[in-house]
Amino acid sequence: MSGVLDHTMMRVSDLEQSVDWYATNLEYEQKDRYDGDGFSIVYMGPEDMHDDGAMLELTENEDESGLELGDGWGHIAVRVEDVHDAYYELIENGVDDYRRPEDNPGYAFVKDPDGHEIEIVERDFGARWSLDHTMIRVEDADEALGYWTRKFGYETTGRWESDTFANYFMRPAGVAQEAMALELTYNYDGRSYTLGDAWGHLCVRADDLAADWAQLQTREAPDYRDPASCDDMYAFTKDPDGHEVELVERDPEADSLFPF
Repeated sequence: MSGVLDHTMMRVSDLEQSVDWYATNLEYEQKDRYDGDGFSIVYMGPEDMHDDGAMLELTENEDESGLELGDGWGHIAVRVEDVHDAYYELIENGVDDYRRPEDNPGYAFVKDPDGHEIEIVERDFGARWSLDHTMIRVEDADEALGYWTRKFGYETTGRWESDTFANYFMRPAGVAQEAMALELTYNYDGRSYTLGDAWGHLCVRADDLAADWAQLQTREAPDYRDPASCDDMYAFTKDPDGHEVELVERDPEADSLFPF
């Protein structure tokens, strides 16, 4: 299993509004769309995504009246050449002023229509606006680091430690730098978190769904939704903090990105 992160899924209250927002402001294009019974899903990303790059999955469920962000999920981050220029380009487009680059050391934040936070970071690689990392908050740093290392073969590629919190950046070994990283944020004050329902899951690419799922079970990953319960199209496990992690096998020759 390569373990590269395939996408981050977020739930939205108005799919068409969100698709337009990401297309207009981040220049994302629709990679694929699926309209099911009571729900719709759109995969989005930059036009010139790297093969190891991650997509954004936007999901709308017809029966949801409101979405709770919670605080167990933090943000997605996108790459740009210049944080200042990119931030004020978004402001000129009509995006709300949220966290300016002048107030932060080399980064800035905006929000999408549902309040999902989007960090803007400077990188000298990857397509403009491509997904750089997804941040999740964890209650036990040692347990979270061990989970991603033992279950998925991730390694720590960066870390930042302050007096009150620590950030750990993780990727699977051997992937391109354009692949999306996972940022684990650990606060030292012992707080707990709520996951809400506005964030859905992270997705890891499998080389062979059945074999890789069996390997995860050998490594004692939680058996949340096994392949058989998902018609052998995908599967789900969970990290120690309850964040859902999907496993999906990609066929580059398939007509659709969706397994169904």
